[in-house]
Amino acid sequence: MNDFNVNNEKTIAIISYITFIGTIIAFVINNEKKNSFVSFHIRQMLGLISLHFLSFILSTYVNGGLGLITILFAIVLWFIGFIGAIQGEEKRVPFLGDQFQEWFKSIE
Repeated sequence: MNDFNVNNEKTIAIISYITFIGTIIAFVINNEKKNSFVSFHIRQMLGLISLHFLSFILSTYVNGGLGLITILFAIVLWFIGFIGAIQGEEKRVPFLGDQFQEWFKSIE
């Protein structure tokens, strides 16, 4: 694979980590080409978005402190996934990366 394709894939993977809108844009772009590297990072980000949603639910309806801890944990995981995309690695986020890949395995 040439350098242009690798850099293009990395760029799309990085876009997937830029908010929910970036994830949708990366999904639409990847829908035509079906790149496994990009799909991997989209699945990771969808899991992180789910974790952010959970933190919102926790802080609103259960306990604000628990929600804060969850959101801080999600931010750390987001940073790890984002760095993996920048480095061109399929690095699963700690603790939950395997589950994210399993939950969103239909995204190819």
